[in-house]
Amino acid sequence: MRWFAGIAVIVLLIVVGLLVAFSKSSIPRATLEAKYATPPSQFTEVTYASTLPDADPAANKPARVHYRIRGNENAPVLLLLHGSNASLFTWEKWSQRLSDHYRVVSVDLPAHGLTGATPNGDYTQAGMENFVLAFADKIGLRTFALAGNSMGGGVAARFAEDHADRVTALILVDAAGMPSPQGDHVPLGFRLMRFGPARMIMTHLDPEPLIKEGLNDAIVRPGILTNAMIEQYTDLALMEGSREATMERFGEYSSADQSYVKDHVAALKMPVLILWGEEDHLIPVAAAGEWRDAIPGSKLLIYAGTGHIPMEEVDFQSASDVRDFLGSHGIGPAPAPVKKGRRS
Repeated sequence: MRWFAGIAVIVLLIVVGLLVAFSKSSIPRATLEAKYATPPSQFTEVTYASTLPDADPAANKPARVHYRIRGNENAPVLLLLHGSNASLFTWEKWSQRLSDHYRVVSVDLPAHGLTGATPNGDYTQAGMENFVLAFADKIGLRTFALAGNSMGGGVAARFAEDHADRVTALILVDAAGMPSPQGDHVPLGFRLMRFGPARMIMTHLDPEPLIKEGLNDAIVRPGILTNAMIEQYTDLALMEGSREATMERFGEYSSADQSYVKDHVAALKMPVLILWGEEDHLIPVAAAGEWRDAIPGSKLLIYAGTGHIPMEEVDFQSASDVRDFLGSHGIGPAPAPVKKGRRS
C-alpha cells in the first residue's frame, strides 16, 4: 500500500507540474468575437434537440451560433461543414471563389469556432445532424448542396441520408464516417483526447503545441500553414468553455454513432462528389475508394501532393471542380467546355 501511495503522489506531482508549467487561461467570447467576427460574420440563436441518453430538457436552450454568408440571395445555396477542431474559416477560400454563382453559407459547429460550447452539450454526430437541421431552418435554407470535410463530412453524409429532400448534392472532402485503416500520422492531440484522464488535464493546458503538430500532419503543401493560421486555431480553442466542450465531444464518441453513416450510405440518391488528398495522413486515401464503392454513381477526384484539407491546399482547383460538378447537375451555371489536356 505504501508503494502504491508513493506512486500516486508522484503522478499527482507530475500532473500539478504540467498544469503549472503549461496551463493557459481561457479567452472571453467577446474578445474573440471582436477579433474574428468581421464581415460577413453573423450570429443567430439555434435550439437543437439533444440525442444524449441522459439529456436534461432544462438545458435545451438556444446556442449562440456564428456563421457567414456570401453570394446572391437568389443563387443556389452551398452549405459548408468544417472538420474536427477546425472552424468555418477553413472554408474561406471556397466561399470567396464560389460566391460568384452560389450563395455560400459556412457555420461553426457546436464546440467549435465562435459557436463554442452549447447549452445542451450534445456534440455527437447525431447531435451535429440535429444542429444542422435547426440551423438551416432558422436562417431559411430549404434546399442546398451540402459539403463537409473530415468530421463535417460524416455529419454531411448522415444529414443527406436522413434528409434527402433537403440536399441537392453532397460533396465529401476527406470525409470521416466510412471504415478505413487508421492514418499513419494521427495527431497526438486526437490520441490524448480519446484517453479519459488526459482529457481532464487538457481542459487547462495551452493547446498551441498540439494544434501546431496537428496542422503540420494535416497539411502537406508548403506555404499553406502560417503563423496566423496557428494563432487563429489556438485562439478559438481557448474561447471560454470550448476546451471543456471539446473534451466532452471526444468523450461522447460511440461506435454505434459512427457506424450509422456506413450502414445507410447506399441509400444516397443525390449527386455525390468525393474529393481527397492523396497524401492524407489522418484519413488515408483508401477511404475515398470506400465511399465511391458504397455510393452508386458517385464521382471521385484525388489531388496529388495534397493532405487532409484540399479546400485550403488546392483551393483554386478544388473549388473549380465543385463548380463544374454542381453545374453539370443543373445546380448553378453549366461547366465550361473541357479544354484539351485538362484533368477530368
